[in-house]
Order: sequence, then C-alpha cells, then structure tokens
Amino acid sequence: MFAYISGKIENKTNSTVVIDNGGIGYRINTSAATLANLGNVGEHAKMYTHYHVREDDITLFGFGCVEELNMFELLITVSGVGPKVGLAILSSIPPSKFALSVITGDAKALTKAQGVGLKLAQRLILELKDKIAKETKGQIDMSAFTEGVSGISDDDSVFSGKGTKFMEAVSALMVLGYNQFEASKAITACFDESLEIEMIIMNALKGLYR
Repeated sequence: MFAYISGKIENKTNSTVVIDNGGIGYRINTSAATLANLGNVGEHAKMYTHYHVREDDITLFGFGCVEELNMFELLITVSGVGPKVGLAILSSIPPSKFALSVITGDAKALTKAQGVGLKLAQRLILELKDKIAKETKGQIDMSAFTEGVSGISDDDSVFSGKGTKFMEAVSALMVLGYNQFEASKAITACFDESLEIEMIIMNALKGLYR
C-alpha cells in the first residue's frame, strides 16, 4: 500500500518513529539499526515501508534502506518468524551479514539475534536457501557475470580457483534484492580474493549506495 513515507520526524522511541506527512502522523515500527541512523526529531526522514495486516491489527514497519526492507519481508515468510522476531534479527545482524550467514549455513551467527535459538536459526537457513534456489533456479548463470562487465572473461583470474567466493558474494547481494546483473557487476568492481567474503559484500554495498 505504501512504498515509502517521507516527512518530518515528530517523535522517536526505542522501537518506533512518528513521521508527519501532510499533517498526518504515521507511527512506524522499525529496527534498532534504522533508528540509530535516522535523524533527530524535527529533521526530515524517508522510510521504506511494509504494511502488515492481521485480523486484529494493522501495523506499519519501516526501514532506512531498501535492502533492510527486502530482508525483513524475506524473514517474515519463514514459518515461526513474525514481524517482532524479524525486527529483532535486523536489530542484531546487518542485512549483508545475515544473508552471508544464510548462504554459508552459519546457524551460530544467527543465534546472536534476540529470540533466535538454534532450531529457528536452522529453519531460517533451510527455508531461505530454498527461496534463493527458486529465484536463481538453483544456480548462478555465469554469463551474467561477464555480460556488460568490461575486462572479465570466463577464463579470467576472477574465476580461476576463485569462483566459489565470488558466487557466494553475488548470491548474498541477490538475497538483499539486487538482480543478478547488478550484484555481479558490484562484486566485480571490488572483488579481492585476499579479503573475507563479508568485507567484499560490504565494499560492494558501499559502491551501490553511491
């Protein structure tokens, strides 16, 4: 219903923000990460929103970037994960690190989020990996890594013994909502085999944000 809401910040709590838009105050539930990066009361803000409807409740959830919204909407498709748990996870783990944990099957990293035990962490990995497989038809099309990206070929050093790390980084960006070409181009621009995969993803996200 709402793609985003933009306006003046009227009030902030430890879990919500009220944004005035055209004389209407929208109370938006959000994560600790978004609140930390949001402006102060009286300043302008833009939040990307999810309109959540239940029989007994209608709630707005909002985030400071599309990537966090995409991750939230992906999380609440998992059985046993409601909006509150979704916010708790996003408040504890950045979207890029969460995506990486799912792709690599790192359940221990996911249990650091409040309310996430080992069983739920394992369910998150199982169900979200399945969704990624369906979206990408179970594999990454290598032609998308080279098409339109100058200087890269199938036998280039990027793919010589380094394909797994490269493809895991691309998959992580795709979980965050980027299409295959955008993700592969962003990773190609900053790929360095000597870096940890999390750092590669973070560098790619910085490039995409510019």
